[in-house]
Amino acid sequence: MERWVLHFDMDAFFASVEQLTRPTLRGRPVLVGGLGGRGVVAGASYEARVFGARSAMPMHQARRMVGAPAVVLPPRGVVYGVASRRVLDTVRAMVPVLEQLSFDEAFGEPAELVGASAADVEEFAALLRRRVREETGLVASVGAGSGKQIAKIASELAKPDGLRVVRRDEERPLLDGLPVRRLWGIGPVAGEKLHRLGIETIGQLAALSDTEAASILGGAVGVALHRLARGVDDRPVAERAEAKQISAESTFPADLTTIEQLRDAIGPIAEHAHRRLERDGRGARTVTVKLKRSDMTTLTRSATLPYASGDAGTLSATAHRLLLDPREVGPIRLLGVGFSGLSDVRQESLFPDLEQFDAAAADTVDTHVPVPESVLDAAGWRIGDDVSHAGFGHGWVQGAGHGVVSVRFETRGSGPGVMRTFPAGEPELLKANPVDSLDWADYLAELEARSAPPGDDRSAPPGDDIEHG
Repeated sequence: MERWVLHFDMDAFFASVEQLTRPTLRGRPVLVGGLGGRGVVAGASYEARVFGARSAMPMHQARRMVGAPAVVLPPRGVVYGVASRRVLDTVRAMVPVLEQLSFDEAFGEPAELVGASAADVEEFAALLRRRVREETGLVASVGAGSGKQIAKIASELAKPDGLRVVRRDEERPLLDGLPVRRLWGIGPVAGEKLHRLGIETIGQLAALSDTEAASILGGAVGVALHRLARGVDDRPVAERAEAKQISAESTFPADLTTIEQLRDAIGPIAEHAHRRLERDGRGARTVTVKLKRSDMTTLTRSATLPYASGDAGTLSATAHRLLLDPREVGPIRLLGVGFSGLSDVRQESLFPDLEQFDAAAADTVDTHVPVPESVLDAAGWRIGDDVSHAGFGHGWVQGAGHGVVSVRFETRGSGPGVMRTFPAGEPELLKANPVDSLDWADYLAELEARSAPPGDDRSAPPGDDIEHG
């Protein structure tokens, strides 16, 4: 009986959630990511990708590519988390067992599709996509094949807003013509090895013997990749255990000998760790800095926040404060940043930029964090902030500075809203919960009921925590 694996992937998820909750942005090139000089793109809408912008690109480069039409917004992790949960709840209603890879990506292997025809699989996947669209307003692409490798490639080919089912007789012709780097597990180093040997396609790798593949790529790894290249992929789909820590580290070509060098080096490392945290969908309470000295001994320092946070600036500022001066502890050959105490429940800071500034000012010895660009005025408004007004309802800041703040009042359910400009100190303009922009009161109430303690009249199986209110 033939198996069918589905790969479910939300299209441009972060940017799509911004366009969903801020209807004025629909059809416009949206970049989500850091606003400062070292900011990195966390997500780009398809309208922005037309210009060449993409995730993990420096924000200044993406802005230059897109030009004046670009709309740049800071990430709202708590909103993406709730949106992801609703999407996956919808998928689980049809595919109970999911191997979730990130906020917006998962594998499934529906029992009812065992032995099904390609036409039946296509009908099932089309219904799944339609339900997600109807339930959340978000768009997903789905790929299907005999295993994870083919299913993932199929979903990539289906994007954007598409569906691709790869029949058994299509698998080898499809794989054989693809660049070898498209194969799961072939990174830059392995890709370069194969390139030097003239192996450019998956088909060329498949044509090798197991012995040849093992000699080029290593024993067990080479044999496993060779199997995938030949379309043999029997890896099961199973729920994944959640990571307890997310980290990134870098070993330097030459030892760092000054605190200034460490301060310069820690920014990109913290950003890399934060991107992994964003993809995981949780916030972190504890930040750890790892320092390996030239004599190979390791020093670690940790700090615990009062709440789990997904804010890049807050986490990075904390990491900066934990650095030690190499002139006191010795030259440093490796630097790492780790996030632990991971939780689905994250408190979105109402004034994250001001908190980062306070954190920097509180420790002038170990910290070198410039005041972020996005602190625009004494009231702390920045582009992208969620706000509420007694007369106009929920909105978001489109511009701030020179003593005024411009707000677009809209949510997912409102359609494109009106814009109003206020004095920066307007007493009726208040910081708001970003989740309210989703306008999913019924769903949030359902999540709250699920997380009620046993015995409560709203009781449901405990464990589903939420951020709301």
